[in-house]
Amino acid sequence: MTKKTIRLLMPQWQGGNNPNYSLGAELLAWLAPDNDQPLIHIPVRAYDGTPLENENGTYGRKQLLEQVEAAHHIIDAHKPDRIVMFGGDCLVEQAPFAYLNKRYGGELGLIWIDAHSDLVRIVGYDYGHTLPLGNLLGEGDEEFAKHVEIPLKPENIFMAGLEAPTEQDSEIIQRLGIKTAGTKELMKSTESVKEWIKESGIKHLAIHLDLDVLDPKAFRSLLFANPEAPYNLSAAGTMQIPQLLHLIKELSEETDVVGLGITEHIPWDSINLKKLLGEIPILSK
Repeated sequence: MTKKTIRLLMPQWQGGNNPNYSLGAELLAWLAPDNDQPLIHIPVRAYDGTPLENENGTYGRKQLLEQVEAAHHIIDAHKPDRIVMFGGDCLVEQAPFAYLNKRYGGELGLIWIDAHSDLVRIVGYDYGHTLPLGNLLGEGDEEFAKHVEIPLKPENIFMAGLEAPTEQDSEIIQRLGIKTAGTKELMKSTESVKEWIKESGIKHLAIHLDLDVLDPKAFRSLLFANPEAPYNLSAAGTMQIPQLLHLIKELSEETDVVGLGITEHIPWDSINLKKLLGEIPILSK
């Protein structure tokens, strides 16, 4: 029987409080290879120049909750077997992965390919995109986590590419028994991931890909690679594109990949070119 696959475009920016995530999501959907999978837009409130308010510890909380609910309604209406998400910030992963875990009887495997854990709130950084994995596990932010009907099992989570975990990260990873492998380990071998799939009996797998797992010196369309305001690269990813592709292909051979989310794409050259074109008189008349 043919499995039903849908693509979702959710240009959410509020989770990172950065409107540049919207164009990044739209470009991801445009760049992806064409096929017969329908592309469905999840409504996201566009940036209108008004700064987001910090609502109970999260910027834009009300808008983010509305958008999570909208994503759930749309996914439930289509009842897919597989989901591809082209997203802005990482919080867009919550609704599709929560749905897929329910769809596959609470036994979904999830590999979180990300330079950051997205498990715990970072002190002084009150943004929703720091907590999607925590929410999916039934921890994280209580108001968001209640939209996860069946929390994922910690033993069904594997974190790949995590760089410089905080003390809080390490505590929750150890407490829950979540498997991890850094980029250096994965560069040598992907055996730890394959063993996890076999030992945990993962039959259906979702892949979260935060592009910031990539080395910003090699891939420039990342928050860390802002040409006008370079970030401290100590917490940036170090993975290379061939290595990332190898990992995803290995996963696809080992089990049935039913979900793929790609997030945190900030194409600085396109963003700056768009601003330039918007200021040229002949183009605005």
